[in-house]
Amino acid sequence: MELRFQTKEESNQLQQDEFLKLSKVERLYAFFRLMEQMSKFPVQTKEDKNKDNFVIVINTKNDG
Repeated sequence: MELRFQTKEESNQLQQDEFLKLSKVERLYAFFRLMEQMSKFPVQTKEDKNKDNFVIVINTKNDG
């Protein structure tokens, strides 16, 4: 394991350089692997409180 102390910009540049060294086919496969990993990433979804309810909206006109 290697530890590197670098800025975020340096890290992003290094990742981009390594990615661009790949052939087009390898980049495509890297993208597919990333998508597969993201599908397994745990996420929290907001629960819609009005999911099983209906809402009645009454617009009133104030003639002043």
